[in-house]
Amino acid sequence: MFAKEFSTGYLIGEILYKHRLQKDFDQFSQGRNAVSQLNNFQRLFPTLQLLGVTFTDNVVKALIEEQCGVATRLLYQIYIALRRKEKAQLSKMALETMRSPAAAKLASISTEMYKQRLKSVIPRKVDVVLRSVSNCYEDKDEETELAVTLKDEHGVQKPPSIQEEQQAQNLATLRRAKWKSNELMGKIQASAIPLPKRASQEMAKATLKRKQELKKKEAEMFTSEIAKFAEILKKLTPAGGEEESRSTLQPLEGAAPRDEPGTLCVRVEEGKSFVDNVRRRLKEDAQARKERAKRRRRVMLEQLMAHEAQEEVYREEQLVNRLMRQSLQERRIAVQLMHARHEKHVMVQNRIFRERQYEEQRLKEFKESLDREEVSQFLLLRIPTSAAPISHPIAVSICPPIAASTSSPDSSLH
Repeated sequence: MFAKEFSTGYLIGEILYKHRLQKDFDQFSQGRNAVSQLNNFQRLFPTLQLLGVTFTDNVVKALIEEQCGVATRLLYQIYIALRRKEKAQLSKMALETMRSPAAAKLASISTEMYKQRLKSVIPRKVDVVLRSVSNCYEDKDEETELAVTLKDEHGVQKPPSIQEEQQAQNLATLRRAKWKSNELMGKIQASAIPLPKRASQEMAKATLKRKQELKKKEAEMFTSEIAKFAEILKKLTPAGGEEESRSTLQPLEGAAPRDEPGTLCVRVEEGKSFVDNVRRRLKEDAQARKERAKRRRRVMLEQLMAHEAQEEVYREEQLVNRLMRQSLQERRIAVQLMHARHEKHVMVQNRIFRERQYEEQRLKEFKESLDREEVSQFLLLRIPTSAAPISHPIAVSICPPIAASTSSPDSSLH
């Protein structure tokens, strides 16, 4: 019962809301379907991660399956984290500010990944129903097969024709049931929608696009080189073809000798021009290679400088965060010192007030004792010598009227 109450995550969100950590508690739902559970656990993950409580998809799966002891262990971890937060007197805003920006960015990325994993952990209601239906059909197939085997074992004596008909009917029903179960399993597998892996697909698309661009560049380079080579061949082939045709026609006609000095000069000049073109192209390639190396070196230097600047900014952020944390600790210590000083001042004032009361009480008692002594001395002087001395306190208390009566004749005498 305890595990069932905490299987939806609603009560955990209520606990965090009462401690002012779950601000979006109004968006939680008390339903027990897959959509409400997914919503509740996705909203619980950032808060529990901020408290430092381990809340993985395996824990969520155990909570949904109502495994024994999982909810108790999770609640104990939440209790320890909340007690630690209350002792430190930190709010949710303070916890978020004390985290470094790298940790906050990592937490946001892990939250997105956790949401994607949670969709595969929590089964849909349709899948559960289809699985239960398929299990029911499988149980029925097993029962029918068991009944057939039991009948065969008992060996009911019947005519061979009737037994064969029954076997044929049983086989037909078994085939029909298997066909239905296979069809149902095919529908289940077809309805199971695989969750898209966005990160892997994006990486694959990026790598495929990069490969295509490299192939395009290589194809363009090859086509340009082939076009240049074709232009050079076009420049060279017409003259060579005419010379060869002339050289073949001249011996047939007998009009001119085979080796003329003009044709040899043309061929030598064309060979020299071809060699010069090849050398020029080699020089251009070497120059282009040097330029590429320079550009590559320049880009690497720029990347190195940008990386150093980024590292410097990160160090400054870490220093600022450390100083902020130290200032928070100093402020907390100052508040504690002021509180202790106030308590000490109050204790001193209370002690002084009590000492005054004691002193006033002592003075009062001293005055009362002096008054009693004066009265007793006065009575002893006024009582005649023939009378016995009064030592009892009751007698002393009765003496004043007697003293007054004795003092009247003295006053008349005077």
